[in-house]
Amino acid sequence: MEFTALTLLEAAQLIENREISPVELTQAHLARIADLDPRLNAFITLTPEAALQTARQAESAIGDGRYLGPLHGIPLALKDLYETAGVRTTAGSKIFAGHVPEKDCAAWERLHSAGAINLGKLNLHEIALGVTNNNPHFGACHNPWALDRSPGGSSGGSGAALAAGLCLGALGSDTGGSIRIPASLCGVVGLKPTYGRVSLRGVIPLSWNLDHAGPMARRVRDAAVLLQAIAGYDPLDPYCINIPVPDFVRHIDGDVRGWRIALAQDDFFAKADEQVLAAVRKAANIFKGLGAQVSQVEFPGAYDAAKANGLMTPSDAAAFYKDQLQDRPQDFGEDVRQRLQTGAVYTSTEYILARRSQTMLRSQFEGFFDKFDVLLTPTTPVPAPGLEGPNAVEQARLLTRFTAPFNLTGLPALSVPCGFTLDGLPIGLQIIGSPWAESKILNAGFAYERATEWHKRKPEF
Repeated sequence: MEFTALTLLEAAQLIENREISPVELTQAHLARIADLDPRLNAFITLTPEAALQTARQAESAIGDGRYLGPLHGIPLALKDLYETAGVRTTAGSKIFAGHVPEKDCAAWERLHSAGAINLGKLNLHEIALGVTNNNPHFGACHNPWALDRSPGGSSGGSGAALAAGLCLGALGSDTGGSIRIPASLCGVVGLKPTYGRVSLRGVIPLSWNLDHAGPMARRVRDAAVLLQAIAGYDPLDPYCINIPVPDFVRHIDGDVRGWRIALAQDDFFAKADEQVLAAVRKAANIFKGLGAQVSQVEFPGAYDAAKANGLMTPSDAAAFYKDQLQDRPQDFGEDVRQRLQTGAVYTSTEYILARRSQTMLRSQFEGFFDKFDVLLTPTTPVPAPGLEGPNAVEQARLLTRFTAPFNLTGLPALSVPCGFTLDGLPIGLQIIGSPWAESKILNAGFAYERATEWHKRKPEF
């Protein structure tokens, strides 16, 4: 049995039935990391000793009949801006290179309480302000489908590690698309929950107004299991909303027959690679075959939302890194330093107008879902761009086009694999819902996943 090829829930079932042990599972993943990560550079920090110690504790507890549930004994990995007690948390930055937190972030507190195992901290675009994951301090992370291509960002290490079988689940963060973009480019699943659904306490900020924490996995149901563990009100996080958490897993296999599904078709969403557009149109037809009513619609406001998000993100980041930008600007990579400096010079009037756009567009977008259950768009307009070359950064800037509008408005959005280009690069389908409708978009994603085979493909090394 190839342990690293299992899905999270397949591994969980085998652990519960005592057919495999958490120690065996963890050892298999550590061995695969040792074999493949020198080429991928998905990890910044590995924690093999701590992981094996936790695995032994899980094995003992399960042997004594104290099984905690589907995350007990499961090897995960965290984007390296989730703070973990006693383990350095760098945010992919020279600024935090020696930062060793005293406490766990809220999300890892919950996963650890559920019995999960942390293999280590994953590579990311510096301070999460970018989408290439070409990190000047810890090295570029490479896409497992083509090592000369970007895995996307900023959660590129999370996407690459999952696609390569280095962990069974991961956490990413998403300010302009940083969960969904690497999910799309690496052929895995990524979920940005509703703003406020998951606590950000202990996650190093990029934008207090736009950051979202969320799960990444190789299957939709696995992402639902991870979301179930990390979602919920945290009174210590002022940005977390006190709203009930449904059972995301129990109702995920519901029928989508009769659903009203919108396929975004307008000038904004038409600006994409034709192979991407064709794959998304075919995905919409799959939903028709499942009995849903699919309508091609215009989705006004997306451009304005992306523009406002693009102004607020570097402005908020410049506020958080104000002292470091003033005192040690040379410690930032060139692209990040330029974006921070741009963010610092936006006027208060420009920022206030962007915030007004956020309020108005949130209301407009929410109203759209009075008529539709979910909205379909491409996740990214292009497949994985090259990591190097004169056009690398320019190509990367295209990647947030279809994701950023839903950061600004805080709506839940899911990316699932929906095809491959002729060059063998993954294509992602984005499924968006109304506020707090994670169950619905997971249901839609799972229905599509069951009806297709894209999620079964694996990169070859």
